[in-house]
Parts: sequence; structure tokens; C-alpha cells
Amino acid sequence: MTPILRERAAALLKTYEKHGLKIATAESCTGGLVAALLTEIAGSSKVVERGFVTYSNEAKTELVGVPSALIATHGAVSEPVARAMAEGALAHSRADVAVAITGIAGPSGGTATKPVGLVHFGLARKGHETQVLVRRYGDLGREHVRQSAVADALILLEGACTHD
Repeated sequence: MTPILRERAAALLKTYEKHGLKIATAESCTGGLVAALLTEIAGSSKVVERGFVTYSNEAKTELVGVPSALIATHGAVSEPVARAMAEGALAHSRADVAVAITGIAGPSGGTATKPVGLVHFGLARKGHETQVLVRRYGDLGREHVRQSAVADALILLEGACTHD
């Protein structure tokens, strides 16, 4: 991860610790990169409650409770599934805030309606309405898509801590 992302992650952890908030992640196309970035920072165990790598559809269902019918209807890369992943990560953890990421990092796997670079995010916080975000990074390479998704996940987490 870039030094800028590390700095943002460190600041995020300090803010969450100050507010007594815990984080969970549910990651598909990023494969745990958000959790890895956060846990690179010493003392992150005060804030990072757990991370779920839900790369397969079965993992999304088994680990965070995404209904298989939801995946069958909308596809794993969709707003409803991102929302369900975030809400499921919150429900299956002791966290206060959960961020979820599902997308197509490439280089293959894209379609006309779901191209490479399409990423859906969900952010769930206890006592608040779940937020969703969609990004279309384009087919700029797997690493770029994944790093961009991590950066946007941090933005969501940063915003969640400022909305009390």
C-alpha cells in the first residue's frame, strides 16, 4: 500500500479509537487488503474487530449471511449484495461499523453490463442507514482497481466516524 494510504489508515484508527468504535470488513475483490492495511498499523487491535474475506459466493453466504437467492438474482457484484455483505459483517461481528467491497478487478470476468473495474461498496453502522457506493474505475489493471477500492473504502470509513 502507498504511504498516503498508510497515513490515512493510521489517522482513521486514531479517530475510531477516540470514539470507541470497532471496524469489521467484508472483502471480495480486494481479498482482505483493507483489513491488511489497517492491521499494518501498531495498535490496530483496539479498533479492528475482524475481517471477512468473502471471495466466493459461498463465503458471502456462509460467513456474512448474504442470501444465496440475492446473489442468484442480482449477481455477486451488485448493490444489494454489497449492502447485505456490510450488514452481515456487522451482524456477524462485535463491530460498530462494517465496510464491504465486491467487484471485478480483472483482467477477466467482466461483461457488457458488469465490466472490469466495476466495484460496489456497502457501509453499515449500528443505528444508521446502510450506505452504498458504486465505482467504475475502468479496465486499468487489477492492482489499480484493487488499490482504488481500498482508498474508497477508507473514504467510507472516514465518513462513518464523522456522522454521529
